[in-house]
Amino acid sequence: MRFGALLVSVVSPFFLCVNAAPQAVSTQSVGGETLGAILNALNLGIVAKINTLITLDSLSTNIVSVNFDVKNPLILELTIDRVVSTAGINGTVYAKFDQTFAKPLVVPILGTANSGTFGNVLLTQGIDASLGIIPLGVLDLIKTDVYVRQVDFATVDEIPVDNIL
Repeated sequence: MRFGALLVSVVSPFFLCVNAAPQAVSTQSVGGETLGAILNALNLGIVAKINTLITLDSLSTNIVSVNFDVKNPLILELTIDRVVSTAGINGTVYAKFDQTFAKPLVVPILGTANSGTFGNVLLTQGIDASLGIIPLGVLDLIKTDVYVRQVDFATVDEIPVDNIL
């Protein structure tokens, strides 16, 4: 199995497509309702796709790179400053990251945006166990906190929006 994993990682990077449903609602309030509550009530997650890139170095470091597409179902622009996430299968965490964007990720009204590829995504179960879940093609977003900068007409507020991915 190790030889097969090595061969595949040398020939081409792996791409995982992760689909997830929105989780629990944030306790942060905006106008009496939370952005997370609104997205959850409408059954609108904001993650369209996550790509995981596993390189030859990943075999020894258990560190991979990730990029993800964010969809904005709202009629206001979203500016994302930070995302903290754990992903896995059946409650077992396989990957986790805490990414603060040097240049905030701006998602246009009713549009999509890509996060750009970033590293330091830890495979918590190690590379061998993580390779075993690739055929599943999906991971659950177990806990995800998105820090969104919301702009209204008078002020700029920064609020964490929990579990909306």
